[in-house]
Amino acid sequence: MAAKQAGQSVATSLALTLGSAVLWGLAHLWVGRRVTGALLMGIYVILVAATVTALFKAQPELLSLAVQPGWLWTLALCALLFAAATVTVAIRSYQLVRPEALSRPARYLSALAVGLLCALIIAPMAYVARLALVSKHVVTSVFARETIPIPVDPWRGRERVNILLLGADAAPARPGVRTDSMTVASIDTRTGDTVLFGLPRNLEHVPMPVGPARDRFPYGFGGEPPYTPGLLNEVFQYAEDYPDMVPGVPTGHRGPTLLKRTVSDITGLNITNYVMLDMGGFANIIDAMGGVKVTVKEPIVYGRQNEGLISAGTRRLSGSEALWFGRSRTDSDDYVRMGRQKCLLNAVAKQADPVTVLRSFEKLADATMRAVSTDIPQALLPNLIDLSDKVKNAEIRSFQFIPPLINTANPDYSLIRRKISTILAAPAATPSTLAGPSLAKGVRRHPGHGAVILDSVCR
Repeated sequence: MAAKQAGQSVATSLALTLGSAVLWGLAHLWVGRRVTGALLMGIYVILVAATVTALFKAQPELLSLAVQPGWLWTLALCALLFAAATVTVAIRSYQLVRPEALSRPARYLSALAVGLLCALIIAPMAYVARLALVSKHVVTSVFARETIPIPVDPWRGRERVNILLLGADAAPARPGVRTDSMTVASIDTRTGDTVLFGLPRNLEHVPMPVGPARDRFPYGFGGEPPYTPGLLNEVFQYAEDYPDMVPGVPTGHRGPTLLKRTVSDITGLNITNYVMLDMGGFANIIDAMGGVKVTVKEPIVYGRQNEGLISAGTRRLSGSEALWFGRSRTDSDDYVRMGRQKCLLNAVAKQADPVTVLRSFEKLADATMRAVSTDIPQALLPNLIDLSDKVKNAEIRSFQFIPPLINTANPDYSLIRRKISTILAAPAATPSTLAGPSLAKGVRRHPGHGAVILDSVCR
């Protein structure tokens, strides 16, 4: 009978210890230490209530903090301190409620149970701390450190923010990269309304910005004949290969600097920053997600040597398959490929839900650091997070400068600038701004997001 009572006492003490880990102060109140118990319980309730409120009521603010290295350090430290405090409370609670007389086996087993409880407390908080530190590493590795202070309101006096989005592709037979995908995202800083302007990679006779680049190519970019045809997608690598094109700019920055200036002249927009995604690295991101589901309307040739087909239908593509889904031009052309690339990016964005991201966070972080490059400064990220929250609930339109509107062999660059000016001046909710011959066959407005997509290639 005594052994049975002792067993019950051990079970009760362990239950109270577990309860104190879930709600600080429970064991203290049980043994009559009301002041300490109430104080611990009050602190715990305040911490939990503040955390839950922040998660549900202040998500944009939390996202802004989540891209600031200093706050990420703080989050990691707070997670570890919370774990240490909870472990301390649990151990002290067990000391208060454990039976006075225990056999040696019962003492060892109860100590082991408390140790396991402490491990269960530490593990999730250690994981949170690791996620915070990995996030900090991503932010500091991918985004630039700005020596000039960022204003409290960086959008003051600026109606729009224009960011150049690049998809870079390399090939075994050629050195360097080619920016085969070029899109300007023009975002209204007040409403978040966004227009995506797609530029074909094969625009010729591209006017170069004033300075050494125009001095070398006074009649438009000519590349390196007979080795290259002189297309827009060559400008980035050409600047990297010839430092005198952008004097005073270090290696790795010359390409994006000249391309931003060039695209600014083409579009008439002031492009301040760029984001470049390496397509090979993009395949790693998709693999880290576990693949991406898309609906393929027509079979697509897979591989450089036509190894097979990505057959029509709704299917989950691996990173390699998705890469060829966005890269292949066999039996199609650049403009259909541009449409597939937008479909692919849209699918990835939709399927990168919080559960998927958390499940593969470290793999995604590693792939992102290897695939993404940008000159967006770290200090600007909180403001961009705020702006992206407006974009999420705003109108997104897309416009491709492709034939028959634009003859890529002899482009009318003044027409491109006029079209852009007209589109940006039109109300965001007016679909007719995108109607007419400027849209390729098969383009429709996506009813859920206001975007224009290519119906003929995917859904």
